[in-house]
Amino acid sequence: MSLTDPDRLFPYDGALRGLARAIYSGIKDLPILSPHGHCDPRWFAENDRFPNPAELFVIPDHYVFRMLVSQGVPMEALGIARQDGSSAPQDPRKVWQLFADHFHLFRGTPSGLWLNHAFEHVFGFLEPLTPENADSYYDHIDDTLGMEQFRPRALFDRFKIECLATTEGALDDLRWHKQIIASDWEGRVITTYRPDAVVDPEFKGFAANLDVFGALTGEDIGNWAGYLNAHRTRRAYFRDHGATATDHGHPTAQTLDLPQDEAAALYAKVLSGDFTSAEAEAFRGQMLTEMARMSVEDGMVMQIHAGARRNHNASVYADFGRDMGFDIPQRTDFVSALKPMLDAVGMEPDLTILLFTLDETTYGRELAPLAGAYPALKLGPAWWFFDSPEGIKRYRQITTETCGFYNTAGFNDDTRAFCSIPARHDVSRRVDAAFLAELVATGRLNEEEAFDLARALTVDLVKSAYKL
Repeated sequence: MSLTDPDRLFPYDGALRGLARAIYSGIKDLPILSPHGHCDPRWFAENDRFPNPAELFVIPDHYVFRMLVSQGVPMEALGIARQDGSSAPQDPRKVWQLFADHFHLFRGTPSGLWLNHAFEHVFGFLEPLTPENADSYYDHIDDTLGMEQFRPRALFDRFKIECLATTEGALDDLRWHKQIIASDWEGRVITTYRPDAVVDPEFKGFAANLDVFGALTGEDIGNWAGYLNAHRTRRAYFRDHGATATDHGHPTAQTLDLPQDEAAALYAKVLSGDFTSAEAEAFRGQMLTEMARMSVEDGMVMQIHAGARRNHNASVYADFGRDMGFDIPQRTDFVSALKPMLDAVGMEPDLTILLFTLDETTYGRELAPLAGAYPALKLGPAWWFFDSPEGIKRYRQITTETCGFYNTAGFNDDTRAFCSIPARHDVSRRVDAAFLAELVATGRLNEEEAFDLARALTVDLVKSAYKL
């Protein structure tokens, strides 16, 4: 018995399935490029064993625990700690049993595909996880994690990861990246500059964050010019530790390009702490344009992740903090919102701005036409809630006719769950193979073009877009 069908996600038509299988066979063993994600660099710096199955599969993965929470399972019972330390640590075996008791919830979901792929292809299971075999599953994974070949660096190499990017905030000292660079390990783990905590006036602790920002850079952040120079200094620091990209998780894609005296006045307003929500949004918009100008200067790729209503559940945010499964897609405008930034830098041929969205209704109406016209724009892959077989397929169907393949950036996994990385990339490769096979079958590509495109979508476009 196998947990994963070898022909999963291929067309059910026999001839088409055979062609998809052939295209996939040419890319399935290519190295993984993971240019955007949230794995912990400490794993690879210290190379200690992963603690236990619950902390590998359940606790760090909000795709997993949000599904259980949606069925009424308390977050504390899943080992999610309260910010104030008031919750007692959970026995990881009990967390795992609770996960197994509810594993049926993942039937038909991308998480179900990823988990079963990891169970079979990383840990060798051939029987599905059930409430009855939860203990034996736990014991096998836990014993295996104690082996040298299952430590983080060994798995990194086994997964054929050529490059993995983590994401660190502007105030991070990058100690783990320094430790990786100083080691004799040859794995490439790079950082990404995420300045949200010192760009968003509504970010928790914004004023205190700015004080630390100024101290770290030696710049006078009490004035607009010093604040911008502090960003330049930190960007250079991140580049020195491998970064090729920045990442901006704004609630909308709103940009502005104010005259510098007006921008300075707006900064003084948010610095004072006496600002409105509209002024906070205006400042975020101005900073997207400033970050784009800095990318013209220093060559860093700019990623804009817009369209998420983050921390939608106020009580979960207050009790457990950010990134706890309650970020929800919302309607997003790009055509009007990006125009000020694009008027400023959109025709820069050496600038790369990657656009991500959770509002897939904008793919055909806004994003593909924009990326199909402006040299600076590329489309990021189907992201988050649409990092799924149907989501990836719809993305290709809606965008390809307008902006083609070469104005896109391949795939990224955007994950905190390390063992899901090969599974996620495998899903993307299978869906792309199926899509390309259909284009061949309907006379829109020949087979040589399809095989060439398969490699481009898997490796070449990612390397080009992220300057890897």
